[in-house]
Amino acid sequence: MALIVQKFGGTSVGNVERIQNVANQIAKSVREGNQIVVAVSAMSGETNRLTALAKEMQSRPSKREMDVLLTTGEQVTIALLSMALQERDCPAVSYTGWQVPITTNNVHSKARIEKIDGEKILNQISLGNVVVVAGFQGMTIDGDITTLGRGGSDTTAVALAAALNADECQIYTDVDGVYTTDPRVVPEAKRLDKVTYDEMLELASLGAKVLQIRSVEFASKYKVPLRVLSSMKEGGGTLITTEDNIKDSNMEKPLISGIAFSRDEAKLMILGVPDKPGVAYQILGPISDANIEIDMIIQNQGVDGNTDFTFTVSRNDRETAFEILESIAAKLGAREVLSDDSIVKISMVGVGMKSHSGIASTMFKTLADKDINIQMIGTTEIKISVVIDEPCLELAVQSLHEAFELDK
Repeated sequence: MALIVQKFGGTSVGNVERIQNVANQIAKSVREGNQIVVAVSAMSGETNRLTALAKEMQSRPSKREMDVLLTTGEQVTIALLSMALQERDCPAVSYTGWQVPITTNNVHSKARIEKIDGEKILNQISLGNVVVVAGFQGMTIDGDITTLGRGGSDTTAVALAAALNADECQIYTDVDGVYTTDPRVVPEAKRLDKVTYDEMLELASLGAKVLQIRSVEFASKYKVPLRVLSSMKEGGGTLITTEDNIKDSNMEKPLISGIAFSRDEAKLMILGVPDKPGVAYQILGPISDANIEIDMIIQNQGVDGNTDFTFTVSRNDRETAFEILESIAAKLGAREVLSDDSIVKISMVGVGMKSHSGIASTMFKTLADKDINIQMIGTTEIKISVVIDEPCLELAVQSLHEAFELDK
């Protein structure tokens, strides 16, 4: 008997018919002898609908009240799914995040899970019940409702699997696995049977929408076997596991596992700041204090005692970051502050980079041959990222996918 945590996203539970289909899948797993815990998202479109209502009330809705509002979406889903399971003679009980309880920090709209008390869930499992948990949400130690950010149901599922010591966490979504790149951009993209935690972590952080990055972090930290499956198409999906568990004769060859891209990018530049120790902290410290995540960073070589500083943030944070940067510029006596949200980031990921040095040059030559200018470059042991103009995105991804023969 295996203990499995299954997660179903908004598309999978998008209407009554799909919720009933999910109930059929869960009931089948139970009949096969598995113990099942389910984490679900709100029905597709519900979060956007609730957000639109909030903006009719406030131009900049309170983050605390937004958390209270948005968590109602998952509460609807867990109740409906539990009813559907009960109708199929499959005992089920639903819990909101605060009923479990899932304890988070107090950062509204972007909370992080700090603790999960699995006792109540394990008791229900011992009674033969399927436990249906609302994803995306939790509670502070003071009792305030919090949300984990978009895609937070993935994190809920993996965190539950870790807390319950589950045998596997299965993420059901509208795709049947992890692909070499987005098939909507490159129709020849191939599904990967297996991928390492490190590769998936990079792909998720770089724009691949299959999994939320924090869910992969949880899975990697607690070694939770994580599988991406389709709720609408049968198949083995993609297993995310340790590098040691992937027995592949191609691992030592020049290997790119996938190409990720992100349109959610904005570039900020502060020009003519003093070139002296501590200036980087003076610029980036206040940005970080505002809970804005900074990605790529470039500081030019100083000239005449001054230097230029460039970094990227999420487009949603661009306006706030720009305002902070203007106040910093005034204090530092900077010449100018600029921003650009017409950029994208493209990244190539693969453990094969550890043993092969020609990947970067091939990437740069491929882009140069297509007359695509590179604005910023960032690298890790298994990743190369570049920032380019947004209109060049599809051409760049298609060209790189072909150049590295990922369709084969």
